[in-house]
Amino acid sequence: MLERVDEQAAVAAANEWAAGLEALHARIAPRFRRAEPRQRALSYVRGLLHPVERKNGWQLAEQAGERTPDGMQRLLDAAEWDVEAVRDDLRAYVVEHLGSQQAVVVLDETGFVKKGTTSAGVQRQYSGAAGRVENCQIGVFLVYASPKGHAFLDRALYVPREWLADRPRCEEAGIPETVEFRTKPHLGRLMLERALAARVPFRWVTGDEVYGGDRRLRVWLEQQDIPHVLAIKRTEPLIVRTDRGPGDAPAEVVAAHIPRGSWRRLSAGQGAKGPRVYLWGRFRIRPLNEPTRGYWLLVRRSLTDPTELAYYVCYGPATATLADLVRVAGVRWSIEEGFERAKDDVGLDQYEVRRYGAWYRHITLVLLAHAFLAVTRAEAAAQRQVPDGP
Repeated sequence: MLERVDEQAAVAAANEWAAGLEALHARIAPRFRRAEPRQRALSYVRGLLHPVERKNGWQLAEQAGERTPDGMQRLLDAAEWDVEAVRDDLRAYVVEHLGSQQAVVVLDETGFVKKGTTSAGVQRQYSGAAGRVENCQIGVFLVYASPKGHAFLDRALYVPREWLADRPRCEEAGIPETVEFRTKPHLGRLMLERALAARVPFRWVTGDEVYGGDRRLRVWLEQQDIPHVLAIKRTEPLIVRTDRGPGDAPAEVVAAHIPRGSWRRLSAGQGAKGPRVYLWGRFRIRPLNEPTRGYWLLVRRSLTDPTELAYYVCYGPATATLADLVRVAGVRWSIEEGFERAKDDVGLDQYEVRRYGAWYRHITLVLLAHAFLAVTRAEAAAQRQVPDGP
């Protein structure tokens, strides 16, 4: 009897899963002009969700029952559909199911190691995913982290300045003439602007040193009154009060003025080996700030090695506590898991396309599949928390 109940529950769950995916596909269906690519997009996402060994054109085609990868390749290269509108549908879907006023939006990037020199934007550059300089493409992402779950909202391919100076190379890789050089923080700002225009609910923004070290991005966030906790280098100059009035001092010099008794042992969230516990301290900066807003240097110190420090520049409500800032700083680490899941579960990095537009199409469909998994997990968790009826 118990086995029959388990089987019935599994069938019901599978039917619910299929219905949810069909509903998500119906949301993006108007973005495709013809029925063939519209249906193939559903097959592509289904294949991304299926545990095939590699999420490339051949294996996705086989999963869909097609004899050659031509149709899947055509979906990414030549079919007529509005990938930016699908991106907007993805964002709306995430907000609808995971939206929260308590959410944190994360700016982060990941590398896609590639061979050769023809893939759009590829060159030898530092890849955080590899932890070293590699021949790779870099994708900048906007991630939504709410109490209900994590999913991606937006994406952008970083195109180095050297590429844009070589028009024949750009034409071969399908990079439009309208594409201008944008730094990674600038790409992040453009994605944040789109999120604001779409009225995405969130409370904080966080990011690593690539974004925290860009003063123009920080100024823009302040102008929009967006609270943020951004990692910075120890040498980052910060405005503080000195004997001669306001002046600049490196973050590591400011950190030395944090009172010894004000350091607190706090967890920045769960890690692979349990809670990430450090000593944390903060120091108020920007002495001429608004009375209702606070500016701080946040410092993280290892429990085992006092010389191992990390620095963050923070802006937010004057009432923000040290624990508030630590919580936001810790969210960025959880995004590493999001990238790992997107790569392992739905093939974020398993594409074989080289052209600029095809990169955006593959990545957008991958993020859609990842969002579907995130929403499905969130709904399952919510159901488990609801007491059973009589």
